[in-house]
Parts: sequence; structure tokens; C-alpha cells
Amino acid sequence: MKSLVILTLLVVACQSSSDKQRRFPDDFLFGAATAAYQIEGGWNEDGKGESIWDYVVHNNPAYIKDLSNGDIAADSYHNYKRDVEIMRELNLNAYRFSIAWSRVLPTGMINNVNQAGIDFYNNYIDEMLKYNITPLITLYHWDLPQKLHELGGFTNPLFADWFSDYARLVFQSFGDRVKHFITFNEPREICYEGYGTDTKPPIVNNTAIGTYLCAKHLVIAHAKAYHMYDKEFRPTQGGQCGITISVNWFGPDTDSDDDKLAAEITRQGEWGIYAHPIFSAEGGFPKELSERVAKKSAEQGYSKSRMPEFTEEEKALVRGASDFFGVNHYSASLTSATEHKVPHPVPSLMDDIDSGTYTPDEWPKSSSSWLTFAPNSLYNALTHLNTRYNKPVFYITENGWSTSNDRGLIDDDRIAYYRAALENVLDLLDDGVNLKGYMAWSLFDNFEWNAGYTERLGLYNVDFEDPARTRTAKKSAFVYKHIVTHRYIDHDYEPEAMIMTID
Repeated sequence: MKSLVILTLLVVACQSSSDKQRRFPDDFLFGAATAAYQIEGGWNEDGKGESIWDYVVHNNPAYIKDLSNGDIAADSYHNYKRDVEIMRELNLNAYRFSIAWSRVLPTGMINNVNQAGIDFYNNYIDEMLKYNITPLITLYHWDLPQKLHELGGFTNPLFADWFSDYARLVFQSFGDRVKHFITFNEPREICYEGYGTDTKPPIVNNTAIGTYLCAKHLVIAHAKAYHMYDKEFRPTQGGQCGITISVNWFGPDTDSDDDKLAAEITRQGEWGIYAHPIFSAEGGFPKELSERVAKKSAEQGYSKSRMPEFTEEEKALVRGASDFFGVNHYSASLTSATEHKVPHPVPSLMDDIDSGTYTPDEWPKSSSSWLTFAPNSLYNALTHLNTRYNKPVFYITENGWSTSNDRGLIDDDRIAYYRAALENVLDLLDDGVNLKGYMAWSLFDNFEWNAGYTERLGLYNVDFEDPARTRTAKKSAFVYKHIVTHRYIDHDYEPEAMIMTID
């Protein structure tokens, strides 16, 4: 039996032979990704507590570009079966989603478990497994319970204990069926944007130490959760636990030693302070950036470095504490030691990095200021990580392209982006990189954080004016389905009709 979505447009079909095409492995995970606050809605239903995003959008609506919020969003809380139907329409064998901490623990603390929240995620997971879709759970995708923020959030040394209690609940509740856990999504956006600037909730904006203090507590919390899973749950559940880090590529503007060093320091500040303690042989924060922060701190009159050190015991706890390296990748920039610099607060992470970045005019731009179509950026990022961190297991846990909300269903620029990125994936596989899966961002349009609903990254359009939140496949969905189904990239493929079916 087939389920029809909507007939929207007929286009010419042109499908080439796959005889000479490079193919993705049969066991390669092809999926899509979402985050709880961006899709679920039901922000205060059935006992759910308040998150930092709930607090900000309700108390400071102007913080969001279109004054919107995620109170309803795509309403997956009531439409999760339709979500899974979309996964089936796309022939996905994996789906990455996040748990809303405040939906299962309304205050963030373990003493008050919300069974309705546990039931929702159980139903979601069971619906996926019914159709052989592998669930990947992210424990934290930016929506800290507001009550924990009021106690200091990631700057409180007790944060790792709070997170461990939450992680244990998740492992206990879902680990009998879920075999891939991600502790944190994008530490840079959590720590730098949330604590070192004012660009993301909780808007702490402590430029001097906020990023570094958050970074240390975050990786320690990750490591404690990892070791808990390894000792208490892996023997019976047999799963994996890792972390996802945003890794956009920063290459040198020229071949000069100064620009090469500037690019390296930038990479360390952008994602190395989270990856290095976990994946490097020496552990702790990256050496070059640490030395620069210590030097600047002394010049600024501090009695010691603004970047906290790891004790040897902490280094040992964190080092190697991950079964895989989840990579969210979107874009790239070129880095200069002397050019393209802009003013930054002093002191701050960006002032410590002290480099200039830019994107060449010829790189196509998306509707998002942070996202450009950079040549081979995914390949460059993953080969660098593979060499630097001794060939870990990788999953690409996010990759996608944004358009404005008036672009409709024909998204050829997104198709071009995906095809180029997936050619990079094939290049990486050819090179022997241990890459196990790829998750497109996003399954469908959602609340795009500070941009609200003005930017869209979904394979499916969501009608946010319709109470039913109708989901309709975009052209990119058909192309992605063709790649997933046939396990190769046909650059000539055009869908015969914009009708999505379940085989």
C-alpha cells in the first residue's frame, strides 16, 4: 500500500546508469537529524519543565528574528508518527533526535521524573524500530532546564553530577533499544555562544572565562557519563556512547607560516578545546592556545591563566572517553594572521585567538550568514581530524543547507550542496576514513534558533500556518531518497514527479 503526500510538480526524468558510480557501503547509516526544542512543541504539556530557550523566548521575544518561538514548532509531540512515516518515505535507516532534559526531569534534578516524558520518547523509539530505523539519541541539544541555569548551569562544578543523573535515567529508560548515544551536541555553541557571548541562551556573556569554564565542565560531564555507560550499561545493552562537535573548516589564507599558525589556533579555539581533551593522546586543552591565553592573561593583570587547567586525574578521566567522534559540518572560512580582523571584547576567546577569517566572494552563500558552499570543506575537515586524532570512528551527525522561508519546494541549491558533500563522503571512504554514517540536517523545517522560521533547512517543508503542521517533501527529499535507496550519487537524476511514497 502506498501513502501519497501531495502532487506538486512534474519534471523530466533522467536517470543514468549506476555501473560506474562509486557506492556507499550497505551497512552505512543514512539518516536525518533534528533537535527537541526545534520540532517538538508541547513546551509545557504533560508535566514538562521550563528550559533556557522557553525562558528567553517568553521573556525576551525580540531575541528571535521574527519574534517567534518553539512553543508549538512542528508539533512533533503530537505528530511523531508522521515523522516516522517521513523517515520511511525517504528509506532512511537511521534518525538522530534529542531528548528534552526538562521533559523527563522538569527541574533538571533526578528527584522528579516525569513519566509522561519517558512515555513519549518510548513511543517515538518504538515507532522507529517497528520499521527498522536505527535511533540515535542526543542527550543534550542546547535546552538546559531553566532551574539548573539558575544554579549556574555549565559554570557550576556540580554540573557533571546533574548530567550524570540525567544520563543514567536516559540509559536506563531507552538503552535496551537504543544503541547510539551522543552526550552533547556542539559544545562550541553551548559554551562560546551561551557563556562567552550573548548570541545563545542562557546569554551569560562572560567573555573572559565563560567559554573556558563551560568547556572544562562540559567535557568532564561527558566523560563521567561515558564511563558510567561503559561500566554500568554497555555489558548488558551493548551500545556506544560518543559526542558531537561542530567542525567547520578553517584553512590558511596563504601558505605563510603565520597564516598556517593562525588557522591552527582558530581551529583550536573553535573546536579543539572540546575535541583535544577527549581524542588527543596528551589530553587537556590544546597546547598552543593554552600558551596564548596564559600569556595574554598575565598581560591583562590576572594572577593565573583565564583558561583552567586539567589535573592529571581529570586528563586521564577524559582522555579516550568516546566510542566515536560525531561531526556537525556545514561550512568553511579562510584564516589570516593579519587581515580581515574585526574588533572583539578584551578579554575574550576571539581576542585570544586573534586572527581574521573570511569567505571568498565566489563561494555560494545560503540564507544564513554563517553558511557558505565551500569547496571540499567536509573532506578537509574530516581528513584533518582523522590525522590529528589517530583515526577515530566518525559519524557525520549534521550537514545541510539553508534557504529563506519563501523558496517553496524547488531547492536545487540544497541538492547541489548535498551531492557535493556526499561526494566528499565517498572520497573519505576511499581514503580509508572510518566513517560509519551521515545524517542530513534536517528531516523537516523547524524553529531555527535565533532566526526563528525565517530560515529553512528541512528536506520537507512544514506549513507553520496550518494547525496540523502539514509536512510536504521538497525536491531535495526525492534526490536524497534516490541516493539512500540506490547507494550512489546520480548527478543527472531528476524526480519524475513530486510525489513521495512508502514502498
